[in-house]
Amino acid sequence: MKLVGKVTHFYPKISVAVVEVLDEIKVGDEILIKGKTTNFKQIVESMQIEHEQVEKASKGDSVGLKVVERVREGDEVFKIE
Repeated sequence: MKLVGKVTHFYPKISVAVVEVLDEIKVGDEILIKGKTTNFKQIVESMQIEHEQVEKASKGDSVGLKVVERVREGDEVFKIE
């Protein structure tokens, strides 16, 4: 497992996490989101940068990521290899 991002914000109404990307992540990757009270896996189904759909994000990007459960600021995003 590799740390690929950190949650900086969460929009509960639309279930979207804003993730600061630390390493490349792309649509189709399996990720684990982990924090104090957060711990779940999911497949990346859609990502947006500035409201534009993107297939992949690189270090330094800030992406909106559709999530299946509630996440919290500071939660870490790992890519499952």
